[in-house]
Amino acid sequence: MVGRDSELDRLAALVAGAAGEGGRVLLLSGAAGMGKSTLLEYAARRAGEAGRRVLRASGRESERDLAFAALHQLLRPVLDETPHLPDRQRRALLGAFGFVSDAPDPLLTGVAVLTLLSQVAERAPLVIVLDDAQWIDPASADVLAFAARRLADDPITLLAALRDLTPGPGGSPPLTPAPADASGHPARTPGPLDMAGFPTLTLGPLDAAASRRLLDLRAPGLTGRIRERVLDQAAGNPLALLELAAHAPLAPDGHGPLPVGERLAAIYAARLAELPEAARQALVLLAAADAEDPPDAVLALLPDADDKIWLAVEESGLVHRAGRHLRFRHPLVRSAIYHATPFDTRLEAHRTLAGALRDEPDRRAWHLAATALHPDAEVSAALERTAARARRRGGYAAAAKALARAAELRPDRDESARLLTDAAGSAVLTGDLPWVEELAGQARTRTDDPALLATAALHVGRLSALTRRHAATFDELAGIAGDLARTHPHIALDALAAAAVLRFYSGEESQRQEIDRLLPRLPATPLREWARIVSDPFGTGRAAAPRLPALIAAAGRRRGAGDHGEAPGADDRAVTGDSRGTDNGAGAGNRADTGGGPERLTALAVAAWVLDETPLAVRTFDAAVRSWRSAGPLPDGLGGVVALACFEYGRWDQARALCAELGALPAAARLHHAVACAHAIEAMVVAAQGDPATARALADEALRLVDPLESRSVAVYAHRALTTAAIAEGDYEDAWEHLRGVFGPAGDPVHYHASYPALPDLAESAARTGRHTEAIEIVERAARVLAQGGSPRLRGLVHRSRALLAGPDRAEEEFLAALAVPELERWPFEHAQALLEYAEWLRRRRRIAEARPFLTSAYDTFRRLGARPWSERAQAELRAAGLDVDPADPGALARLSPQQQQIVRLAARGLTNREIGERLFLSPRTVGSHLYRTFPKLGVTARSQLRDVVEAAGADGGAAPAGGR
Repeated sequence: MVGRDSELDRLAALVAGAAGEGGRVLLLSGAAGMGKSTLLEYAARRAGEAGRRVLRASGRESERDLAFAALHQLLRPVLDETPHLPDRQRRALLGAFGFVSDAPDPLLTGVAVLTLLSQVAERAPLVIVLDDAQWIDPASADVLAFAARRLADDPITLLAALRDLTPGPGGSPPLTPAPADASGHPARTPGPLDMAGFPTLTLGPLDAAASRRLLDLRAPGLTGRIRERVLDQAAGNPLALLELAAHAPLAPDGHGPLPVGERLAAIYAARLAELPEAARQALVLLAAADAEDPPDAVLALLPDADDKIWLAVEESGLVHRAGRHLRFRHPLVRSAIYHATPFDTRLEAHRTLAGALRDEPDRRAWHLAATALHPDAEVSAALERTAARARRRGGYAAAAKALARAAELRPDRDESARLLTDAAGSAVLTGDLPWVEELAGQARTRTDDPALLATAALHVGRLSALTRRHAATFDELAGIAGDLARTHPHIALDALAAAAVLRFYSGEESQRQEIDRLLPRLPATPLREWARIVSDPFGTGRAAAPRLPALIAAAGRRRGAGDHGEAPGADDRAVTGDSRGTDNGAGAGNRADTGGGPERLTALAVAAWVLDETPLAVRTFDAAVRSWRSAGPLPDGLGGVVALACFEYGRWDQARALCAELGALPAAARLHHAVACAHAIEAMVVAAQGDPATARALADEALRLVDPLESRSVAVYAHRALTTAAIAEGDYEDAWEHLRGVFGPAGDPVHYHASYPALPDLAESAARTGRHTEAIEIVERAARVLAQGGSPRLRGLVHRSRALLAGPDRAEEEFLAALAVPELERWPFEHAQALLEYAEWLRRRRRIAEARPFLTSAYDTFRRLGARPWSERAQAELRAAGLDVDPADPGALARLSPQQQQIVRLAARGLTNREIGERLFLSPRTVGSHLYRTFPKLGVTARSQLRDVVEAAGADGGAAPAGGR
């Protein structure tokens, strides 16, 4: 069940634990369509699998006035047990069902039910499942409530689902239709099932990510703006998602509610028809307003609050009213009313709303578009302005939808093609490749302009880079660059920059040669320099490193001046593993000459990271993230490159959180390279933390998702993770085997950038398995390549590798050369490893006093990072050196999921569930659920204790490591 993991876990534990414990009760509460019945079905199935006896009943509105109807439904399978009841109890129970003539005695009937359930549970633990409990008849409700409060000594679990008909947080009503199962009858007060005091599991709307996953599973062919409309209008209600998705393909393009099925449409149309004319007009306006909370300008169009029509409207059960504020009780009610209204009436409603919303240009533009039956340049221009504002707020899907509709209304075909191309550019940042392809295809049918055709292809290519199609996509992008180098050089440069990203992904040398051939034909701009850096960082690209701080500072000043709303272009999107293009190798390109904003900062950070200026890259990524958040929600993760930078810089919690975010992308089912990149990088982190089983699972999944020859970078990261996992377990033979996936048969790096950091692991594995000669050849081959263009970090790693392979007469010289590189401290894990290896070398030569400070420093760093295998290794060396230390324990906090760690850290700082939810784009309910589950794991019982847990775990995951700034 998508998006309900914590609820499923809780139910599974509840029904599985019934055998050894007394009775337990859990209430499931939530609006119609939130999945209560599905959760109960899951619980019943799990109970059956665990050998429990399951009794079930479901409240029915039609039987609400039939005394003991629900109780009879529940107990019917076990009525053959009644002869074993005491006589008075048996006659009371059978009298309640009309089987004997005795007058029902409520108290005695309750005792009889309790005794009967206890008898049944003696043979097998019992699980009672009550669905739609709000419709249970009052007599049954009284008896069941009586029994529920007296189950403490029996292996009985009672699960009851009740529809929430009370106002939600802040006084707003829940999104729920009044009738059960849209029966067409007005809502009634729920039945008197008095369960006060029992634990309640409240189901709120699915979050955005879960809604997208559900839609991908149940309606995989739904893409583009129709998909976005479904997500928007369903408001996280699973039933509404599926109902709207089923009929969305029949919807006309444009604005307004999507249609529902004929059954629901007929039900609500009949109820609408019963209302007075003024009430019908008000509800049609409300449905056409396309807003959960209509603005005052819309409310002003409706009758006064004291108008008598509102009594009829409220009695219909279609809306909830609080003063002048109105809200449909369920997303499907709004859709059904809208489509039950004649077309001309809907058009008139949109015209009225457009006239009233002159102070809200975006809403006005969409209502004008809803009335446009023919091309209209004015309305098209209004939608284009709406798209620009949406982009400035980070609303890329909204921008793409507005531009696509603007294109339909633009009379000029070339202009229409331009708008569709721009729409495809915005859609790139949603990660929805089919949508981008659809928009680009529409653009191609409307123009012969080579620039527009190339730009449309470029947008498709950018997102295709995150699939498996690397070689073919590179050829397409390089072809665009070659064809347009003379006539449209800036488009050609955009294409070549995107091709450079694919060169990074694949590590293919022939692609570097093609980029080198094309670059001299293109303008000398920062984007050209950026493409050279990404394609050849240890060759011609290295010369750009000294200029990066000034470029980043200039971009930061532009951002500070307010220029973070600029629409991103090819220069602004690009490096490793992100679904929206921000990590595809984004460059400093055309807009790098004139603009700023988070896209440019991200591009410059990528360049800094590729050149091993990791501290500068992390600071720049931080600025880019702040800028993204100030303009609106982040794109779907900033990508693998940010996670790698955080890992190298010592922010391991943050790296895992980014990988988790990227791995859960809405478009994850299609963007295999992006997800594989996330898995591989997280595998590197968890391997270093000492969880080899999880690391192997993640690395194996990464290798399964990609072609290692087309995604060499991901393959190398995965093999590096497997190497680290093997070393953590002391299996150096296995580590050596995995390193052969990092360096080729002839000793060359499999990937020109990703392979070199594994040199010390190769040296250590070779030294411990007797492969010195082979490893020395690989290290020296790398040293020759890195002597000129390699970073100080990589040259330090060469010295460290030589030290591990050298004889006694040379090792110390190489160790000291490695530790003399001041930049090495910026990579805390690598620096601590170098300290530990040198200290081990010293101690083996009985230079114990000299070894101690190196061991202490390494041990402290490993503990702070949570690198358990290495902290234990350092601890053993310290003890051998005569120093006693506390056991190395990264703490319970490190064993939580990345999202749980974020929540705990924010809660420790005093933020409320609502404030945490706003930061992490979670509902307060989800935050509370995570905290509920983490308290036992952390050994705390109160929120106030979290601060001590976080402080004991070390520095905050977002803090810079020592020496890093």
